[in-house]
Amino acid sequence: MFELMFTSFPVIIRYYQLKRRGEEMTVWNMRAAVLMWLGMAFALFLTIFYFHPKSYSGIVPFRTVSVVAQTSGPVTELPVLNEDRVAKGDLLFRIEDSSQRSAVAQAEAQLAEIDAEENKARDELIVAQSTVDQAVAERDKYAVDLENAQTLFERNVGREDDVRRFQAAFDSAEAAVTATTAQVDLARVEIEETIPAKRRTAETALEAAKTELAKTEVRSFTDGVVTQLSLAVGSPASRLVLSPAMVIIPDRDEKHPIGVIAGFDQVARATLHTGMPAEIACDSNINISFRNTVMPAHVTSIQPAIATGQVQPSGVMLEPSNATSRGSLLVYFDLVHPEHKDIMLNGTGCLVQTYTNNLPGVFGHVIAATGIIKAAGLRLKVWGSLVSGVGLAGGGAH
Repeated sequence: MFELMFTSFPVIIRYYQLKRRGEEMTVWNMRAAVLMWLGMAFALFLTIFYFHPKSYSGIVPFRTVSVVAQTSGPVTELPVLNEDRVAKGDLLFRIEDSSQRSAVAQAEAQLAEIDAEENKARDELIVAQSTVDQAVAERDKYAVDLENAQTLFERNVGREDDVRRFQAAFDSAEAAVTATTAQVDLARVEIEETIPAKRRTAETALEAAKTELAKTEVRSFTDGVVTQLSLAVGSPASRLVLSPAMVIIPDRDEKHPIGVIAGFDQVARATLHTGMPAEIACDSNINISFRNTVMPAHVTSIQPAIATGQVQPSGVMLEPSNATSRGSLLVYFDLVHPEHKDIMLNGTGCLVQTYTNNLPGVFGHVIAATGIIKAAGLRLKVWGSLVSGVGLAGGGAH
């Protein structure tokens, strides 16, 4: 409408010329003015729509956290309600945990049993060491007696039977020392290797049991607001991601600031660029005072690929003719004023209007000036959506 009005001056001039001359206005004498009007309107239409692309598919994206249980069982405690704000680490719900507590108690009992075995093994080591000392003393005594008997026998004073008797006693004492030393080594192996291995196994079992017990307490991993709560005390806890017990809308952090994304026709790729100025109007911000309704923004990035062109491995060969949907160019926007980010509603639909202002020379200034027509059209669209009550619904990207 604006384009037709701005380019209609040849027809208006020709009309007054004919009126001043007193001639009747006909198709024949108006043909040149009408053709000039149509040519100028077409050129203006083409310039405005090409250099100032618009998209009706803008949205304010946000992420959610699906809360599911990691173990089965009925819910025994549910301290949160819909719309409750939770902090990281807050308890969301608790599942019946008698079997998990029994497993923890059993693992703790096994660990205590191993402690008792270790104490017993240490006492056995002390006893075995004492036995070794006694056997060594006995062996040393028989060694002295054997040496004396051999000396007397060599001097023809003692008897050979005494030598044999003390030799046998010495050999028996030596065997006793070997046996008791083996008992000491066995006790040390029990203390230094066997029992520590059993302890590590028991500690691992205890940690596993405690982990299973901890799974019965489902806690929040982020700060946010609880919504879509589908649990009640006594109901079974869901373990399916597609059927979560509740959904948490997390608070935004510096790594995920609020912004707007919109899909543009692929032909707009030659016009859109990073830093390009834009205006954004969202359904949830429309108001009768028009305050904070049309918000300035700029392009932060452009996705370097079209989503519908993805090739994924499957059992069917790719057939390009089956890809009837051409896809759109995904563009990311950031609002200029921080206070506008505070009033944006997650998930709201937006109309995004961009403006080309980076062309050089007089032609570039003319192109930038035509953006005022798009800006006026955007505001008329907002007023129309307010009056009609249907919002900023549109037919795709333009």
